[in-house]
Amino acid sequence: MNKKVYLLAVVAFVVGTVELIIGGILDLVAEDLGVSLGRAGLLITIFSLVFAVASPVLLTATAKFDRKKLMLVTLVTFFGGNLLAFWSPNYSTILTARIFTAASGSLLVVLAVTMASAVVEKEYRGRAIGTIFMGISGSLVLGVPIGLTIGNAFGWRAPFLLISVLTLLSFIAVAVSMENIKPKPVISLKEQVKTLKNTKIFSAQMTSFLFLTGHLALYAYLTPFLKSELGLNGTWVSIVYFIFGVAAVLGGGVGGFLSDKFGSEKSIIGIISVFALAIFMIPYVTFSLPLFLGVMVIWSALSWAVTPAQQNYLITSAPETSDIQQSLNNSALHMGIAFGSSIGGIVIEQSSVIHNATVGGGFVILALVTAIFSITREQEAVKKEAA
Repeated sequence: MNKKVYLLAVVAFVVGTVELIIGGILDLVAEDLGVSLGRAGLLITIFSLVFAVASPVLLTATAKFDRKKLMLVTLVTFFGGNLLAFWSPNYSTILTARIFTAASGSLLVVLAVTMASAVVEKEYRGRAIGTIFMGISGSLVLGVPIGLTIGNAFGWRAPFLLISVLTLLSFIAVAVSMENIKPKPVISLKEQVKTLKNTKIFSAQMTSFLFLTGHLALYAYLTPFLKSELGLNGTWVSIVYFIFGVAAVLGGGVGGFLSDKFGSEKSIIGIISVFALAIFMIPYVTFSLPLFLGVMVIWSALSWAVTPAQQNYLITSAPETSDIQQSLNNSALHMGIAFGSSIGGIVIEQSSVIHNATVGGGFVILALVTAIFSITREQEAVKKEAA
């Protein structure tokens, strides 16, 4: 496979890392900027929300521009947004920076996917796209422990400086290594949304949204949970996040194996069911760190194990619009991250972080319901029209 795909995967990894990089240091951000934990959590919410909405909109708006040149311009915008976050003197400034980085980052991810498809032979396109998504999922999993480690050592602003440097290096690599790539016809936003009239597909996309909502309701606030409920210090919190990250990355491979072995439908139902059980158990195992870590490993592994099965399910359920469904699923995932982190913030503000797991588990149960509903629907043809 063309080595340039791996460069594009690195770009996707850098972009994805920004989304949750402050998740582990929300308490530091809140204290320094003089805001509550819930309000600090909105920095994750706003990023994910803008990311989800901006992705299809910007792709359509920039359809006529050369892909390489557009990526370079967007990388400059992304670089500026992260520098603004690093220099932020107050909450309003960093909130603005998050909006800029989310919008530019969403376009960078889509460009990485389309450029990866363009630089490889037809028979390698699926593998190339998979490589880009590995970079994205890896960044979402590892972003928090990276931010936590650097933030605790050098202050909460340091992770944004690191991302700025990595973005600059990515700009140089893309400018030197990538050739100009002409744009291809893009499906209009209206036609993309039309595919969701199919109840089987819509409920499948809702499953992704609700699942990530439930997951982020706790995961976005795992640091205050670990400190208040288990009494862990900064070093132990970093260790827990590292374990979580490793388990989640391995879980993606497990999910792919289960999907191939038992089929995507059985895998989705099984994974969501066990995931719900694990997240509901979290508040009741905090009396023992080893027991908590055991349950947490299951929770973390299954948090990304469902993704390969879900993507495979969407491809087989709507083969005519599989490319559109992957894009919409990416938006659904980020909408879930936005909504889940927002819900988690409300729970903390109104009661206590100990209840975040239970509230999150409720959304996971809803995800199980929509998954069963989707799987039991008859398959319908979904037409795709070019813009």
